[in-house]
Amino acid sequence: MNHPSYRFVIKAIAVLGIIVPCFMTAKTMENPVFTEFNKPIAFDQFTADAVNGAKDQAVVKMKTGLESIYAIPQQERTFDNTLKALDSLYDEFNTVWSSVYLMAYTHPDDALRNACNEANVVFEKFSNALAMDEDLYNAVKAYSETKEAKFLSGYKKKFLDETMRDFRRNGFGLPKAKRDTLKILKDKITEISNTFSKNIREYEDSLIVGEEDVQGLPEDYKKARVRQDGTYEIDLTYPSYIPFMEYSESDSARNALYLKFTNRAKDTNLNVLDNLLNHRQKMIDVLGYKTYADYRLETRMAKESETVWDFENQLRNKVMEKAKIDYKELLQAKREFTGDPSADKIYSWEKSFYNTLLLRTKYNLDPEEVKQYLELDRVLEGLFTVTQTLFDVTYQEVEDAPVWHEEVRMFDVYQDGKMIGRFYMDMFPRKNKFSHAACFGLVKGRQTEKGYQLPSAAMVCNFTKPMDEKPSLLSHDETVTFFHEFGHLLHNILTRSPLSSYAGTNVERDFVEVPSQLLENWAWDYSSLKRFARHYETGEVLPRTLFDRMIAAKNVNSGNNTLQQIYYGMLDMTFHDKYNPNGPVSTTQVVKDLQNEVTLFPYVDGSHFHASFDHLTNYAAGYYGYLWALVYAQDMFSVFEEQGILDKTTGKQLRDKVFAKGGTEDPKILVKDFLGRESNQKAFLKSLGLKTD
Repeated sequence: MNHPSYRFVIKAIAVLGIIVPCFMTAKTMENPVFTEFNKPIAFDQFTADAVNGAKDQAVVKMKTGLESIYAIPQQERTFDNTLKALDSLYDEFNTVWSSVYLMAYTHPDDALRNACNEANVVFEKFSNALAMDEDLYNAVKAYSETKEAKFLSGYKKKFLDETMRDFRRNGFGLPKAKRDTLKILKDKITEISNTFSKNIREYEDSLIVGEEDVQGLPEDYKKARVRQDGTYEIDLTYPSYIPFMEYSESDSARNALYLKFTNRAKDTNLNVLDNLLNHRQKMIDVLGYKTYADYRLETRMAKESETVWDFENQLRNKVMEKAKIDYKELLQAKREFTGDPSADKIYSWEKSFYNTLLLRTKYNLDPEEVKQYLELDRVLEGLFTVTQTLFDVTYQEVEDAPVWHEEVRMFDVYQDGKMIGRFYMDMFPRKNKFSHAACFGLVKGRQTEKGYQLPSAAMVCNFTKPMDEKPSLLSHDETVTFFHEFGHLLHNILTRSPLSSYAGTNVERDFVEVPSQLLENWAWDYSSLKRFARHYETGEVLPRTLFDRMIAAKNVNSGNNTLQQIYYGMLDMTFHDKYNPNGPVSTTQVVKDLQNEVTLFPYVDGSHFHASFDHLTNYAAGYYGYLWALVYAQDMFSVFEEQGILDKTTGKQLRDKVFAKGGTEDPKILVKDFLGRESNQKAFLKSLGLKTD
């Protein structure tokens, strides 16, 4: 998952940019939240007081800069002094916001995190106000009517057209009274969304189990969770939850843990979600859109709701036969394990366990055996080798870097001997830290009078921490996740966009997952894996025979897994395209009905996974984008399969034609330029083990 920067003002999720007039003052430079051009952010000096000060200073600086844009006479307006200057102002503002946003999710200090959460709400409300700032609209509209504007081309024309489009989407063209109402609604949506995410992030619970409930689990897993009385505490972080669901032989314990996991933040967030959907409906009623999905999709590749529904339904039909085969395999595994030949259902708390059992028995593949070859440090080394080779870059770790926690590492990135960016890695779980895996953009690349601004981003994961006698070992799924998030990171770092509005992951939302899902393929190729997959004790390279078993088992349950993704996408679309938040049907009933309709696993009474489905805040009407983007990713990977998995020429073409371009061009054009043809679904369907005829 990528965590994109917010697109403020007129952009739906993240306008960043280049500052033309620089409004840095001695006072702001004393605050560590602000940073000098191309210097590392002083995360190690952040305090709650510094964040509170930066919150106010950033708003004042933004207002001062905008005043200078408003004051430009009509006859003197140019792209540089109006649109580029606007992009620049938002870039400075966004750089502060992005740092604060990351700290709200990762910093160990409670007071600082709380200050960051409060600042995030202030920043977004301020951006909501600017999105409907009439003086700003008049300034851009005035430029759009100049002779220069009529002859713009390329990214400049795209930026002007989309800026004017987004003004319309923010209510310009409506009476002022409606715009005022819209501003109130957007501010409320900001507050509600922040509360929804905060409730998930701060939720804590665990399951206490006995020795009989941890049968089947690895010894190091048990040792890390044993309590003084001999019981075990299983918390709800991924390194704890996922292995338990895969290996515990106790059906009742897995059921109990599943219910705890799918009820995270339930007591608070069910009402919060109702409130969020209700306010989104009110917002689009004011704007005149039929549904919230129609509003969101207008700026994406799909363009309209019907296109998304067609995509999801057609794909569901294509994978259903494979899903039914997968289900029968799981059912047979359950019958053999339980000795009950009459078993006719697989429940959600059982599927991971029986999937793992199936891999072990039918496919002779033990995920724990594979883990022994995937030591975190070696995976990192291999990931670096693969991407440095492909993209012709080098990474250099910075010692004593200014980071927010002692476990965080910082790296500088070089191309042709010249530094082009930096990135951070925060790999292990801790209390109150973001519990998933994500890439957080921090500084966006852009052209300035001082030179090109170095982009930076942070990769946040939650892998098992090393212990005294054992290093951190990744499952193969975690290795794939590692490659995935690094794809987002490189998309940010390799940008060469002149405007930060189009830098890195500032692309259409349903294209943002293409680079990340594309890079996952290198974790599935033997010529890539053998470079780093070595047994942590013996140093033996991952045997080809073991890899062949991994490939043979790769598409075990691929039908069901794809149906699950379709279900998530359809649920998101249902909430935002077919659901009446003021009607008699609850969100829980929608979840129940849709899970029973789309997937083969019956809804578990008492579960409320949507209360912790955080994608409903930042991916609203956009979750379909994972599968949508995967079609393009697999098609693009087919070029590497033809030319060579580590072919440098193809790697540089990917870097220059896709990663570097960011949002400066239509993504369909970028893909076609890279492929040399129109994209199709053949490689995608093949990757799922489906027929392509």
